Amino acid sequence: MFQKILIANRGEIAVRIIRACREMGIKTVAVYSEADRDALHTLLADEAICIGPAPSAESYLNMEQILTACVAMKADAIHPGFGFLSENARFAELCEKCHIRFIGPPAEVIHRMGNKSEARKTMMEAGVPVIPGSKEPVFTVEEGLKTAREVGFPVMIKASSGGGGKGMRVSYGEDDFASNFQNAQMESVKGFSDDTMYIERFVERPRHIEFQILADSFGNVVHLGERDCSIQRRHQKLLEEAPSAAISEELRERMGQAAVKAARSVHYENAGTIEFLLDKNKEFYFMEMNTRIQVEHPVTEAVTDLDLIKEQIRIAAGEPLSVTQEDIQITGHAIECRINAENPDKHFMPCPGTITDIHLPGGRGVRVDTAVYNNYTIPPNYDSMILKLIVHDKDRPSAIAKMRSALGELVIEGITTNVDFQYELIGDRDFEDGNVDTDFIPSHFPDC
Repeated sequence: MFQKILIANRGEIAVRIIRACREMGIKTVAVYSEADRDALHTLLADEAICIGPAPSAESYLNMEQILTACVAMKADAIHPGFGFLSENARFAELCEKCHIRFIGPPAEVIHRMGNKSEARKTMMEAGVPVIPGSKEPVFTVEEGLKTAREVGFPVMIKASSGGGGKGMRVSYGEDDFASNFQNAQMESVKGFSDDTMYIERFVERPRHIEFQILADSFGNVVHLGERDCSIQRRHQKLLEEAPSAAISEELRERMGQAAVKAARSVHYENAGTIEFLLDKNKEFYFMEMNTRIQVEHPVTEAVTDLDLIKEQIRIAAGEPLSVTQEDIQITGHAIECRINAENPDKHFMPCPGTITDIHLPGGRGVRVDTAVYNNYTIPPNYDSMILKLIVHDKDRPSAIAKMRSALGELVIEGITTNVDFQYELIGDRDFEDGNVDTDFIPSHFPDC
């Protein structure tokens, strides 16, 4: 087992990893930018080292600085968390060359599954259902239009290296295809330095269903059931729950088997997520694979009673999975609300600032993952998510009631947050009835 792990991240996920390491008897090293000198992860870790100025490109995305810090602090391994360098194949490769264990899949797998068109091709060869679309990368409007005509409009134009909704456009016909393609491609070049695109049929009003998988170096692969991540705004998730109200036991079995097949096909290791779109006819299609721990992993932990961060660490240390597929039981229902420092009334504009007072909810089945505290100043340089509120109860109605109570108790003063918006969302009748899809936010909250 590792003696010391460096966490190449910040915020609540860094705190989450530090706590897991502490329980396992592993020392931790926090890296921090100049803006995060007083951040909670910096204060909680056994050791901390500054890696640069506030901008991410000069700190949390600076591979050389992070690797140098790891060597200087004599850490055995690096946990990348999510975001930043977590899905950067080059960083994973450099860790391997420096004899530092990267707590995640091998670099080759990250590269293969990080390229969306390559991932599609791989899944097709493995027999995993994919949305009809281009089989090869697309670089020009003419190539894209030819594919669009073949699969039929509407189509989704996607950047092969994209993520978080960037480099994506929906085209409903030939008249708007060229402009949408060019805009998506320019966004991809700007955001990912990659002009590779692909085209797929646009599945209207689907559910976004993802399956958590774990895989070790001995060939063992299991899935931990699904998460419903359909509540999104501009492809950014706002609320997640497990299990999905739309999934039967028979469908869960089929989708779970497909997720395991997908992981096996690329010889996956560590924690990962297979993301599917589920249409109104209960047909599912592979969308992408996330080769890291996810923001919403706590809802899976709640319904399976597994610690996914500890599993990640054990797998990276060469240990086999602690569970078999038969061991995994889904119990109750869990919901996670992402609490962000942003103003929903101003198109979710980020609102950094100083927290003057904070009260966190508690009680049975209530969990708060955060790195903020009273008088903490939220810097303007990073993602606006400041807190994750997770509840678990015997069934979905009980979990909804518990979340409503927890949101009502949550107080964050000094900054503007989306707490009230989440409270309104959780109380919506269609949400309560489980009538959700990826268009839920624009259809129910059109002003957002």
